Amino acid sequence: MPVFEYRCTECNSKYEILHLGQEKAEDIFCPSCNSKNHKKLLSAFSPSMGSSSGFSGDACSTGACDVPSYGGCASGMCGLN
Repeated sequence: MPVFEYRCTECNSKYEILHLGQEKAEDIFCPSCNSKNHKKLLSAFSPSMGSSSGFSGDACSTGACDVPSYGGCASGMCGLN
């Protein structure tokens, strides 16, 4: 389920909302000041590889992956550069 980041335009606090369904903008409020005035922020996407992906962080950090490389190993994310 997607998690979105928001910044309150009233108190300037930053918070995250886990969207379970079809939340509308008017249903979202700041947990600090209860304001409904917010701005959606752009966030970095971070995929979860899980334990069954076949990627080994230790092997990839040394360049010894048995997974085809598409640009080398970087931080254990072989083939995803």
